[in-house]
Amino acid sequence: MNKQTTISKPISLSGVGIHTGKKVNLTFKPAAANHGYAFCRIDLEGKPIIEADANLVVNTQRGTNLQKNGVDIQTSEHVLAALVGLQIDNVLIELDSQEPPIMDGSSKFFVDALLEAGIEELDAERYEYIVKENITYSCEETGSEITVIPSEKYEVTTMVDFGTKVLGTQNATLKDIEEFKDNFAHARTFSFLHELEAMLNEGLIKGGDLNNAIVYVDKELSDDTMKKLCAAFNRDKISVTPNGILDNLTLKYPNEAARHKLLDVIGDLALVGHRIRGKVIANKPGHKINTLFAKKLSKIIKQEKRNKVPTFDINAEPVMDVNDIMQVLPHRPPFLLVDKILELSDTHIVGMKSITMNEPYFAGHFPGQPVMPGVLQIEAMAQAGGVLVLNTVPDPENYLTFFMKIDNAKFKNPVVPGDTLVFKMELLSPIRRGICHMHAVAYSRGRITTEAEMMAQIVRKDQVKV
Repeated sequence: MNKQTTISKPISLSGVGIHTGKKVNLTFKPAAANHGYAFCRIDLEGKPIIEADANLVVNTQRGTNLQKNGVDIQTSEHVLAALVGLQIDNVLIELDSQEPPIMDGSSKFFVDALLEAGIEELDAERYEYIVKENITYSCEETGSEITVIPSEKYEVTTMVDFGTKVLGTQNATLKDIEEFKDNFAHARTFSFLHELEAMLNEGLIKGGDLNNAIVYVDKELSDDTMKKLCAAFNRDKISVTPNGILDNLTLKYPNEAARHKLLDVIGDLALVGHRIRGKVIANKPGHKINTLFAKKLSKIIKQEKRNKVPTFDINAEPVMDVNDIMQVLPHRPPFLLVDKILELSDTHIVGMKSITMNEPYFAGHFPGQPVMPGVLQIEAMAQAGGVLVLNTVPDPENYLTFFMKIDNAKFKNPVVPGDTLVFKMELLSPIRRGICHMHAVAYSRGRITTEAEMMAQIVRKDQVKV
């Protein structure tokens, strides 16, 4: 799937929040391309929007909790995991409380609802972050570590070690996101008895019952604890099964705990905001390290997108070679600064210049450490822009191109002998009356060297006054 997706129609679910105990109605709504995932608190004035963004995570106590302008969304991970697992890119999630319904503690009910709503393709390309090198985040205190390595698809492996007899070491692996619906969406959240007691004392899990969380008994169940549990879950009696789970709750998988941790990883990494093509390996994952890793990955992706260097095949047959260029431009060596035109359309052009030690300006421009002057890089881009605008007239040999304006010029990296300078110009507005307004970027060695906004105009030679 290369196109973005959304759902075909709104669909709603109701339940209670596991920690707040409040009844909540949730509605998935279709959203436009590039909308991404966002929550809308329809119970509050102005219906504020809280984007599913790692930078909005405020705490990870028993769930991944977001906040924007004082408005909260609690326990977001199971809903987001369902969306990622079904490869749905754009959805608005409306809530009339701060916490989505816990349902059975998994993503199953969300997956079922989304499938009932239907998935619809949008007319926009899906951006996918392709992992090119290993990226790691670790916590010395807990021994937790998450790494993503290059892979042909999105894969996730979780390795968990709870250090208890009732639930020891477990692993789970998703080799393809297509597996999520059938093999991971059903995995329910879980807790240990000692954690459950602490949460009850803290006033949490007000919406919990024995049908939406697996409870592993890792300590002796005292009469006092039994009373607290019966009161919290509105039960007359609670028992412990031989496999150490409260109240005869049957596991769906022997490694259901590890599968749910994998579900959480997928939901938390949805906060990156983009699809990931890479293999995630999570050792002792938890919401805290998951979201800290998501923040790190999000920052890397933003930097890469900001400094994205397109790939050009400089060895391909050019659209125009230097002889063709001289048929259009009046410039000649040593002031002809374009060797080839690699791409040419009505709205953009890509040119190339090989930088050799024989360039005449190196004789006087830092001769001990030659660097191509930035103004000549601007000139090279302007000449390519001249080819773009002259391509709009039938007799380009009868025109000259003149600079009108340069704005926001930035020189970021030096260009030295041996470099191949590739520059791309894109129109910022349609060409009118021979005026070309374009954004120009030059690249070399996988880096941006120069960028600027430029405006030029073509004028007939017989109209030029000297």
